[in-house]
Amino acid sequence: MQSAVQTETLEQPITLTEIIPAVCMLSALDKLRLIRILAEELEGAKEIFPFESGKTYYLPTPYNSYGAAAVLAEAMDTYQEESN
Repeated sequence: MQSAVQTETLEQPITLTEIIPAVCMLSALDKLRLIRILAEELEGAKEIFPFESGKTYYLPTPYNSYGAAAVLAEAMDTYQEESN
């Protein structure tokens, strides 16, 4: 039993190109189950989700950026004039 475990740990990890054909043959229900399993596994991964739970993060948005809207409108006008 130990030798089987040791051989598995010495093998190279399976690549995505090896997994995709098998995943494509799964039923729709099994694909959904696989998605859930992978999502649960990644849920706590800090390198993918560096945000802290419950903390508020402020993101810049174009809302109330009237200067940006004017620049965009001017650029669109210039583009339309050049293409005519």
